[in-house]
Amino acid sequence: MVTPDSGAIFVDGAPTTGLDPVVLRRRIGYVPQDGGLLPHWPVRRNVALVPWLLGRADADVQADAALQLVGLDPAAFGDRWPRQLSGGQRQRVAIARALAARPDVLLLDEPFGALDAITRADLQESFRALRRGLRVTAVLVTHDIREASILADRVAVLRHGRIEQVAAPDVLRTEPATPYVAELLARAGFQ
Repeated sequence: MVTPDSGAIFVDGAPTTGLDPVVLRRRIGYVPQDGGLLPHWPVRRNVALVPWLLGRADADVQADAALQLVGLDPAAFGDRWPRQLSGGQRQRVAIARALAARPDVLLLDEPFGALDAITRADLQESFRALRRGLRVTAVLVTHDIREASILADRVAVLRHGRIEQVAAPDVLRTEPATPYVAELLARAGFQ
């Protein structure tokens, strides 16, 4: 979506600068913070969007399978409008849409941030089980170090656009690499 100011981004070992951005976007499942559902489309059509864009004749079948994966019965939810769903259900639909084309990579931009604590915890647990079951690479952006530690195999702590540390959650907790990482963990009550 944005051209990097510096550095390089690689997907499957290839620099993204040499790839068609439309094709690249369709290979990566994306879940924005607000879900990004199209309000004038019912749930099934929202979820079938990427398979349909890819020209797959079975887009609705893939959408229904993705809805099942996130715990929503397609018969009960497929014809509903986004406005008829709770916040947690909308986020489940957004995750289903990201999964419908079976991407190798998921990019999630604070997908659980706007939810109440109970719904957030339920979705985090569902997502963790889903990711492990599908064995999909997920890049999760969050400001919540606890959420990162619950959901991630590796956590990258960023400060002013620079990486402070990349480590497994347990290593991050026990061996903070910089004073900033130590302070972040201490202020989150996470040491």
